[in-house]
Amino acid sequence: MISFLLNLNRCPQNYFLINLIFLLSISLYAHAQTEERRTISAQQIKGSQINIDGKLTEDIWEKTSYATDFIQREPNEGAEATEQTKVAFAYDDKALYIGARMYSPKPKKIQAQLSRRDNTGNAERLVVSLDAYLDRRTARSFVITASSVRADYTQPEDEMNFRSRDYSFDPVWTAKSHIDSLGWTAEMRVPFSQLRYSEKKNQVWGLNINRFLPHKNEDVYWVMIPQDETGWASRFGYLKGISEIPNVQQIELIPYLAGNMFLDGNPNPQDPFNDKYNMEGRIGGDFKIGLGSNLKLDGTINPDFGQVEADPAQVNLSAFETFFEEKRPFFTENQQLFSVLGGGGRSDRYFYSRRIGAAPSLRPSGDDIDFVDQTDNTSILGASKLSGRFPSGLSVGGIAAVTAREDAEVYNVDTDTFNEVKVEPLTGYGVVRLQQEIGENASTAGVVLTGVSRNLEEGTELAKMLNRSALTGGSDWNIRFQEGKYVLSGDAGFSYISGEPEAIMRTQRSSARYLQRPDASHLDIDSTKTSLSGYRGKLEFSKNSGEHWLWEIETSTKSPGFDLNDVGILFTTDEITTGAEITYRENTPSSWYQSYRFELSGSSNWNYGGTLREREIELSTRIQWKNFWFNFLNIEYSPRTFDDRLTRGGPLMGSPTSYGLRTGIFTNRSANVFGQAFISYDSDEFGGWELGMRPSVEVRTGGKWELQLSPRFSRETSTRQYITTLSGGRSETFGKRYIFSNIDRTTLSLQTRLNYAFTPDLTIEMYAEPFVASGNYYKPGELPSPRSYQLDHYDVLGKNSNDDFLVSDGSSQFTVPDNDFLVKSFRSSIVLRYQWRPGSTFFLVWQQNRFARTQENRFVELGDLVNALGETGDNLFAIKFTYWFSAN
Repeated sequence: MISFLLNLNRCPQNYFLINLIFLLSISLYAHAQTEERRTISAQQIKGSQINIDGKLTEDIWEKTSYATDFIQREPNEGAEATEQTKVAFAYDDKALYIGARMYSPKPKKIQAQLSRRDNTGNAERLVVSLDAYLDRRTARSFVITASSVRADYTQPEDEMNFRSRDYSFDPVWTAKSHIDSLGWTAEMRVPFSQLRYSEKKNQVWGLNINRFLPHKNEDVYWVMIPQDETGWASRFGYLKGISEIPNVQQIELIPYLAGNMFLDGNPNPQDPFNDKYNMEGRIGGDFKIGLGSNLKLDGTINPDFGQVEADPAQVNLSAFETFFEEKRPFFTENQQLFSVLGGGGRSDRYFYSRRIGAAPSLRPSGDDIDFVDQTDNTSILGASKLSGRFPSGLSVGGIAAVTAREDAEVYNVDTDTFNEVKVEPLTGYGVVRLQQEIGENASTAGVVLTGVSRNLEEGTELAKMLNRSALTGGSDWNIRFQEGKYVLSGDAGFSYISGEPEAIMRTQRSSARYLQRPDASHLDIDSTKTSLSGYRGKLEFSKNSGEHWLWEIETSTKSPGFDLNDVGILFTTDEITTGAEITYRENTPSSWYQSYRFELSGSSNWNYGGTLREREIELSTRIQWKNFWFNFLNIEYSPRTFDDRLTRGGPLMGSPTSYGLRTGIFTNRSANVFGQAFISYDSDEFGGWELGMRPSVEVRTGGKWELQLSPRFSRETSTRQYITTLSGGRSETFGKRYIFSNIDRTTLSLQTRLNYAFTPDLTIEMYAEPFVASGNYYKPGELPSPRSYQLDHYDVLGKNSNDDFLVSDGSSQFTVPDNDFLVKSFRSSIVLRYQWRPGSTFFLVWQQNRFARTQENRFVELGDLVNALGETGDNLFAIKFTYWFSAN
């Protein structure tokens, strides 16, 4: 099999042919499947009201019919549920009501942990999933636990693996549960204004119901979808009986009032911009308006994100930008609709919302500037978002935002003068997304278009840094056969940027492309260009369900001029990639395991000049035991290749043969104490290696406390750490010295989360992370010639007054930077959150940011984590008050 994967990856043209053969052979057997669906009817309420207290005392719950006969998906797929569940539905002209009885022979064993909204922990819970559009592709899920904790999310894709959940869905609804001698009961009220449905007289909605019993690890469903099959909303049963309900328009306003006080931990007495106690107030708001039953318009004016958790600390020694997860509420809602290329890791994206409101592009500096007063984030003057879905199956989304021109005030001590420097232009952002559902198998095809326009004055420093405009777009498709068992997916896109020659030159020379590479005959760099364009494409064919065997094959390409980084994410271009994966799995439990799977995958990557840049083979296993612990093991192998990024714009450099091992263990997630541990080890033929350990433990008392400790440790020796490029090199390296060094790195951190829930609506949450990292540079040397796997190491003569290396190379003597570092950081936040009425919240926040960096040559120690808490830093105290009201 390994030989097959290696041979498969040798030629991209053969790979396209294999794709075509698979497509033709499988599509001959594609057919639509139909099956009888379970059905339940809702009872109309006339006159009387339901008091949402969770006790089912109203007469309506005696008159209506119940959904019963739930089936296990785990641990014994297809078996009857061991504890009875029954769920009923009612409605009036304003809302849908759900009443449920969950029986339990031992009510004292019901796990009912208190926590904040959207954090159900290990509590027993009931999930009601509605496909009110009946598009059989998307769903909105409403969750209530035995302790009255609510959660809600959308599932924008028809997948049963549950990875596709969007918790940014934040409707205003009410629910309550109650534990009694028979088990527990629950009542929910979901206003029609929080749902989207057709304008038909008689409604038919897709429906599924799930109950999870953590003390038994039992997961039961009203419509059980086997683990070997795919699909989610497309397999739902029906909720009928709802008729003649009004077309309720969602009109909601959420104004806010906020203020904060910033305390500088080490103010400079000569700094005229620092009063030590810096206070400010803000006012703004959000709104949501339903445009018919199909579209919703979200808007924000002067948004405030003061309660958002701080990003984790990192030390980045690579040539690539660091990207953090979006946490701002306005942008997280419905964000999956705009994720055309997908996900985390090193995936490209057409739209990365943290580009909007990021730090200003220019940081003023110079001999005549002593102090700078500059904002950390560009102000968002306003933003709006349109999203929805039509009965035809067309989903639409759009985002428009405008960020302010930002000026920094600078001060010169000697002349006692102030000046203003423009650090960010007035900028407009736009994103449009359309996706059409096609056919009975819920296939989709879509397009995305993004644009950025900056108000730049010709000849200014900002105009030489930033592109004046950027336009990107693409199409994507997800063609499903046999209800999603086979899928042909892919995308094709383009980009176009324009600006002054200096700005376009920066883009050409950026780490994503390095068009100046001197030994790349297929590349061309032009200092007179005022625009740059490129393209990308991907094709993937996969088998996603079946009793045992799954597989996928794919190929992709990105031209050298392709760019997304004005409003998206792009790591590298100039590449052709192929890959294949085959999986064997067993989901039928035995006497000693619950399930297991084996995966074998291979991939290769070339640049447009035909140079092989990466090749990797990976074997992975995963097994879940009968006690619901599970282990995984991944083994990776990469043979020698060439890297066109290591020299950061220089010639090719050899990459060594490398090996990787990753393993981990997870305990039972349903227990009150849940632990996990990851260990990774990588090594290469030149003596480089890295050991990483990431254990974690979560303690849930079953009551109100929740504690999570996540230490991180890594130790690394790299023999290829880039330092700098100097002139005066040999002719083989085009007159440049591409200088590298060995480096020993150590990183240690301890992420801590401590949450306490007074009630489901009143919680206090603490996040803290002491972080330390060190780097010791030694044994500098340079690349002797293109494609070389070895370095010519210098003779180190000593250090100069700046503590840099003084080295000799033959008769030449010069200095090389010694960038030893010891970094200490402590970031923390404490948030008191109180939802004092539906949709209205009060926040009280305290954030700390302590930081110190020194040029020390030593490894980190455990004591450094404690010392990080005592470093000088800043404190921020903030308060925020929101009020939700609806015109309905």
